[in-house]
Formats: sequence, C-alpha cells, structure tokens
Amino acid sequence: MPGGALHYPLWTPYELYGRVDYVYGWKAWNERNGFTAAQGMMNAFETGLYLVYAWGVLGGSKGEGRKGATVLLVGFAAAVMTLSKTVLYWLNEYYSGFDNIGHNSTFDLILLWIIPNGAWLVFPSVMIFTLGSEIIDGLAGPSGSASGSMKVE
Repeated sequence: MPGGALHYPLWTPYELYGRVDYVYGWKAWNERNGFTAAQGMMNAFETGLYLVYAWGVLGGSKGEGRKGATVLLVGFAAAVMTLSKTVLYWLNEYYSGFDNIGHNSTFDLILLWIIPNGAWLVFPSVMIFTLGSEIIDGLAGPSGSASGSMKVE
C-alpha cells in the first residue's frame, strides 16, 4: 500500500490501480475483504505452474514423450486456472453491482480496467486452445481416433 516500506519503487504503479479497482486498495484492506488475499494465494500456485511449464519448454521437454505430455498438461492447467480466476474476478464485480470499479469514468474503466484485465481472458484462452489441441492430437494418435479404451461418440 502507498506509504509502506515496499511501495517505492517497485509497487508505485499499484497506487493508481488501487484507485481504479478498490479490491487492490484501501477500501478492501479496511473492510478486511478476503478476496484479494485469497486471489494472491491462488496466484502463487498459478505462478508455480507457469514456472514448471516454462522450465519444461525451455529445457526442451515439450516434445519428449511422457515429459512433453506432462509439460503440456501443466501449461494447460495453468491457463485454465488463469482464465477461471479472471472470469471469477469479473463476475465478482458484476454480482456486487460493480462495487469496486463502478466509480470510474467510462474512459478510465476501459483504459485502466477492461483492457488490462481483458488480456487475462484473451491470452489464457489462446493458450488453452493451442495446448488443448496438442493434448487432443496426442491422445488421438496418428490415425486421428481416440487411443486406448477411451471411445468418443
């Protein structure tokens, strides 16, 4: 928070964001709103998944049998987590009557909330589609049909 020991210089931009979105500002802090802290805990787990995915991809494991499949699955899970968490975040605003962002002008809302937060909908969706397609291709095998005992009708 502004004035805190860690605020300057790393977290200075969040002072503006805390004024745009009260979930990250003094309002939520003073009301002891647990959403921000709960989301932060989920962010830590999600970041761990992305680090495992990046390590696997940069280490060249993405195309190697079981290791590659594991890397794909971890990346897919991380992207689903990001998308789900972001949808929850947007729905929380909708169902609270836009309690944390409704005070903004239309211009500020679009520029400082919708566009930045929209990226957390678009990029994970692309990742889910891309990695999901690779997972399906791997499960379908060279013939294009489901392998093993799975039968899709």
